[in-house]
Amino acid sequence: MLRISLTGPESTGKTTLSQQLAEHYGTVWAPEYAREYLTRKGPHYTLADLEIIARGQMATEDLAAAQANRVVFCDTDLLVIKVWSEHAFGYCPEWILVEMQRRQYDLVLLLDVDLPWYPDPLREHPNLRQHFHDLYRRELEEGLSPFADISGPPERRLEQACFLVDELLAASSEATSGPATRTH
Repeated sequence: MLRISLTGPESTGKTTLSQQLAEHYGTVWAPEYAREYLTRKGPHYTLADLEIIARGQMATEDLAAAQANRVVFCDTDLLVIKVWSEHAFGYCPEWILVEMQRRQYDLVLLLDVDLPWYPDPLREHPNLRQHFHDLYRRELEEGLSPFADISGPPERRLEQACFLVDELLAASSEATSGPATRTH
């Protein structure tokens, strides 16, 4: 089972691309748990809320992975929780950092800020998108999961992502089937 995370700042198309990829590959996707949680609770959150969101995100990912076909797409990940926690509260709880190391992805797609900002009651920082993008990039460069940049208009983003996923699926298929056997 391949796990692919879509990460990046607010309003960069993570949800849309996650849904498109799941549909394209006939599988499921794990929605962003923070959106569900904050829609119920309200847009103001505490560090305790972020910890609940982190646990909910992990559970959502695990449930989707159990239902997935070959690949699961995760609309955001614990990296987002880490960055938001550090931004809002000055630090991130240690257990989240440990889980980030444990929960590796076969690929992380880092979505660029080159799409227009769409206001939403849960979105907070329209003028800090590049700042957050740079934070995500730095974290990914220091992390263990491979990552790729995704940019451009929505149709180009889908093409880029599909190309990368197709490569992963092909490599995964070759790894599980072993070397080709020639017959004479």
